[in-house]
Amino acid sequence: MTTSSILGQFDLCADEAEFPDLDNGYYYPVDVRISLFGDTTRWAMVAELLGYDPRGGNLTDVMHRFGNCLTRGEPGFGDFLARVDNMDEIDPDGAEVYAGGVPVVVRGTALAVGAHAGAGTPLQDVFRSLAPANKGLLLADETELRADIPSDLPELLRLDEWNQPEDFGDVPPGRHETFRMIADVLDSGDPTRYRPTLPANTHWSCWPYAGTL
Repeated sequence: MTTSSILGQFDLCADEAEFPDLDNGYYYPVDVRISLFGDTTRWAMVAELLGYDPRGGNLTDVMHRFGNCLTRGEPGFGDFLARVDNMDEIDPDGAEVYAGGVPVVVRGTALAVGAHAGAGTPLQDVFRSLAPANKGLLLADETELRADIPSDLPELLRLDEWNQPEDFGDVPPGRHETFRMIADVLDSGDPTRYRPTLPANTHWSCWPYAGTL
């Protein structure tokens, strides 16, 4: 386990379009998270991109997992976790807008939609309005988070925001500050190695063209 081998895996996955891409045309971004795990011989990173997928017809937590100890599959995409239980009620006509007057039910929990998001509001705006107060419900629970990694692997660090390159073709993960620091944390086991100097840009408002294919 070395920093260079970790970054090599990141770069390979980016080359194959399996690294977290906040500018993905298929998903309107809603929220993000990166979780880092490791010990003296093993490492893993789980990145979540929560977004509204009009083609899939749901709010989906797209899991990406990387590491040298994955318990299933290869590095890259993991599970696609649909979050909303009642899409047929909030968007009965498939028009991609909120019907109004009903809560958004996520994993059996009814989330009230504020008055600012009435009938006809684009669904991505409804989901974005719910995310800040319901991050723990919308993103992965511990079972989902550890679905592809050993259950005894210690957690090192969680990031709710970071600086992301606009295009991995121009700046691959291995040449970018964020992921070089992440690799250093994973290699050393020391979360204090993550000391970003670049401003976070993972908020959905920074990616206006995502989801617009």
